[in-house]
Amino acid sequence: MPNNIDSENYRTKILCIGEALIDMICTDKGKPLSQGDNFLKKTGGAPTNVAAAIAALGGDVAMSARVGNDPFGKQLIDTMKEFGVSTEFMLQDDTHFTTFAFVSLMEDGERDFVFNRGADGQLSEADIDAINLDDFGIIHFGSATAFLSGPLQHAYVSLLKKAQEKNIFISFDPNYRHLLFKGNTQSFINQSWYFLQHCNFLKLSDEEAMLLTGTTVLMDAAEKLLQQTTGIFTITLGKDGTMLGYKNNISILPSIPVTPVDTTGAGDAFVGAVLYQLSNIENITGLPVETWDSIITNANKAGARTCEYMGAMEAFKHLSNDIFN
Repeated sequence: MPNNIDSENYRTKILCIGEALIDMICTDKGKPLSQGDNFLKKTGGAPTNVAAAIAALGGDVAMSARVGNDPFGKQLIDTMKEFGVSTEFMLQDDTHFTTFAFVSLMEDGERDFVFNRGADGQLSEADIDAINLDDFGIIHFGSATAFLSGPLQHAYVSLLKKAQEKNIFISFDPNYRHLLFKGNTQSFINQSWYFLQHCNFLKLSDEEAMLLTGTTVLMDAAEKLLQQTTGIFTITLGKDGTMLGYKNNISILPSIPVTPVDTTGAGDAFVGAVLYQLSNIENITGLPVETWDSIITNANKAGARTCEYMGAMEAFKHLSNDIFN
């Protein structure tokens, strides 16, 4: 583990906010949703995945989200409890059903996608106000759905402002989903930049980096992020490693060789591993680049381990901080 980490003597609590949903994955490959007969039900939502990964590694983490007061909301809460995530702020909504995402992978590689939004978009500013933020040292924002209109959109920004006021470490992963923002990509970009400019740690994919910076060359995107953001950023490059933007420098840390079974949740495991390690450092301001190199290398190990199993939650069962050794 990185220098300055002593998990036996120090640990700060992490709060994840955003979508908690059920993924319905069509197992009839090549068929559109209208023709699919068989579906696999999976607990999902990017910040939900991050919270589970943090807990699996041994971290102290809570999830803030709304789910339906229905069997699927119960599944989400029960799954988080099984990992050891605090579910005090996972609220069951009596008037909105749990959010579903239906997806089928077509033969041309495109996805047939239907997003049936329900309770997750109803998390409100009042729900956020009920959380004692003095209990938390890190807050992770990780939902593309939070940039869709609704109460969650306002709660998201409200929590960011409160976190800034309390000098809480802010992590952000935009989790762009083209199918959610068809014809309205600029809204996603504008809202993301507000968070980019106020976060301490930022995780992007190469596609997101170029989309948000309006560039077509990855190094141009990285340079623009160096110029226009103040936090530390990472750009995940799959098998080519992870780009780290630290102060005025850019470096690439190698990926961990693995034969992937399923890449679902690898990025969320990466973020969870970064935040877990930071939560064990008493003073995370101004860490030297050597420590960040070690943190990102360990996070790459968590992402690689996740790729070795089918499904994010199944993969997280095989995460532990032993992988950092």
